[in-house]
Parts: sequence; structure tokens; C-alpha cells
Amino acid sequence: MAKIKNISSYKQTRRPQGSFVARLLGDKRVFAIIALIFLLLILVPLAKSYSRKRLIEKEIEGIQQEIASFEAKNSDLKEMIDYLQSDQSLEEQARLNMGLKRPGETVAVIADSVVGVQVAETKEVVNPPNWQKWWRYFAE
Repeated sequence: MAKIKNISSYKQTRRPQGSFVARLLGDKRVFAIIALIFLLLILVPLAKSYSRKRLIEKEIEGIQQEIASFEAKNSDLKEMIDYLQSDQSLEEQARLNMGLKRPGETVAVIADSVVGVQVAETKEVVNPPNWQKWWRYFAE
């Protein structure tokens, strides 16, 4: 009976005290695995959020560049409108298109003439027969 007493006292000393959770958290390896899983559950959404933020920042930067481009074009167009509405532009268009002249000015019109250009005489080519067309096609 002494032997039975020793075995039962051995089991009692080796048996951990406390609940199942306390025994699991008491083991360092299990605690490290649980902590790693918890850390991954936090980091995955955080990484997704960071990548989404970077994508949105790039889109905002592209749109801001596009806005700057449109503003530059807009200012150029405003300058063009201001110039076209000015008296100087109106006078220039009237001089070019309608032959406006101020009192005391003389308008000189240069006619388009063919000076120094030789016009080559063209021979009137009679439509040759079909066999001659083929002969020229293969001979050349």
C-alpha cells in the first residue's frame, strides 16, 4: 500500500492547480501563439487602412495637379477674352477683315500675281488603248 500512496501523492503534486485557461496562459508557448494571433488580427486591418490611405493621397495629388492645369488654362482663356474684347483687337479685326482705314491713311492692296513663275505647257494626253497601258506598266 505504500506504493499506491506514493503514486497518488505524486499525481497530486504534478497536477496543476487552477482552471484550463489558467493552465494554458501559464504555458509560455501557448501564450506567445495567442499573442501573435492577436497581433496579426490588429495589424492586418491596419495595413489595409494604410494602403488605402496612400492610394487616396495619390488620387488627391493627381486631382490637384489637374486642377492647377485647368486653372492655368482658365487664366489663359480669360486673358484671350480680355484681349478680344479690347479696342485694339476690334480695330485689328476690322482692318484685316473689313478693310478699315483711318482718316489720312492709304490702303495698299497687293494683288496675287504670278511673277517669275513659269507655267509648264501640258500636253493633252489622249487616253491610250489598254494594251499600251499594260505595256508601260510592265516595261517600267
